[in-house]
Amino acid sequence: MPPKFGTSGLRGLVSDLTPELVADYTRAFLRACPHGGAVHVGRDLRASSPDIAEAVIGAVRGMGLTAVDHGALPTPALALAAMGAGQAAVMVTGSHIPADRNGLKFYLPGGEIAKSDEQAILAALGSGSDTAQTGEYRRGQGALEIYVSRYVEAFGADALTGWRIGVYEHSSVARDALADALARMGAEVIRLARADHFIPVDTEAVDAETRAMLKDWCAEHRLDALVSTDGDADRPMVVDADGHLVPGDVLGPLTARFLGAEVIATPVSSNTMVDEMGFARVIRTKIGSPYVIAAMEEAGGRVVGYEANGGFLLGFAAQGPAGALAPLMTRDCLLPIVAPLAMARAKGADLAALVSDLPQRFTAADRIAGIASEASQAFIAELTGSPEARAAFFAGRAAESECDLTDGLRVSFADGSVIHLRPSGNAPEFRCYAEAETVSRAETLMRETLEAVAARLA
Repeated sequence: MPPKFGTSGLRGLVSDLTPELVADYTRAFLRACPHGGAVHVGRDLRASSPDIAEAVIGAVRGMGLTAVDHGALPTPALALAAMGAGQAAVMVTGSHIPADRNGLKFYLPGGEIAKSDEQAILAALGSGSDTAQTGEYRRGQGALEIYVSRYVEAFGADALTGWRIGVYEHSSVARDALADALARMGAEVIRLARADHFIPVDTEAVDAETRAMLKDWCAEHRLDALVSTDGDADRPMVVDADGHLVPGDVLGPLTARFLGAEVIATPVSSNTMVDEMGFARVIRTKIGSPYVIAAMEEAGGRVVGYEANGGFLLGFAAQGPAGALAPLMTRDCLLPIVAPLAMARAKGADLAALVSDLPQRFTAADRIAGIASEASQAFIAELTGSPEARAAFFAGRAAESECDLTDGLRVSFADGSVIHLRPSGNAPEFRCYAEAETVSRAETLMRETLEAVAARLA
């Protein structure tokens, strides 16, 4: 399957991401979008990322522009540096997908690209080669420290004092920055399972073996919490002292409440508890940060956005316990990690108690890999086009009460449960989100539904 371009940028097999293709997409981005005269380039820790970054840098310089090479650093840190300079950025990362794949994420001087930018980039592909000019090459300086200091200064040196927090390092490009930030906020940090090879961690679909490992670590090391991120660190992972994962669409509302947000923009797949938490307005969007950002920009005011994977976007000038927190309109992992932990510590409670005070709606999500997009799309089209087909597929469930086609197929049932099916737009994956009144019920619904999907498609 050739590389695909969508809401998470360009993704594909490393073998297909040739220097020529990478350069073509980079040039198309620079022809179609504003860049401010320079492009900041970062990468994750995949073995293939340095060579792909080199191809990006070569294409930037071939267009006569300055390439600022930041090396390996978190995606939000790269975006913060580029936006602060009023310039564009390209992050080399495949996010959470396996190591045999990789990709590019594109950033304008003002933040993530929009859907209209995607179309303009696609239209500019193949429109020419490099010019004869050779742009300047510079090493990026201080981006990681600026990113970490942003949160240390906003939350303060004692925000997490007295807490033992584990950091599951694996191959996250943020592993050192995350440990540094937590320690500078007063936490005792226990660093765990640093890897020298890339491990694809999907914070939205954590497998049973990893969950058991996290739970064991919490008990063994007497942790108050355990945290991590996906590969490029625009998605958080947070585990409470009992070893239970706190989903991204729970971290999001907690963080929004901590910051005093009034308006929430979040995809239709997110937990419906947010609708019962007293925010002035909750806007539901299609899945993907460009849709969330568009809704935030339209709403204005004290607005934040988050996705079910935990990526959090701050749309207004907020105030932390110790200092100001400027807007950052790109998916971030550190804010939705630190804010709930700091909130729990300030209340003298543990993280589980903080979560238990929220409306009791629970979600579960996972995916089937290796499902061809064509088969997934045809299956969803069959279900969306026929109530009879849905009734047959969901046989044994309560009666259907609502069918939402905002993004994929989201079916609500008379017993209050929800099942949301969605093929990935740029990877051979099929995702299922389930929501119910208990954790076990949500997980059962999700597993049973994925088993039924696999029986049809795998």
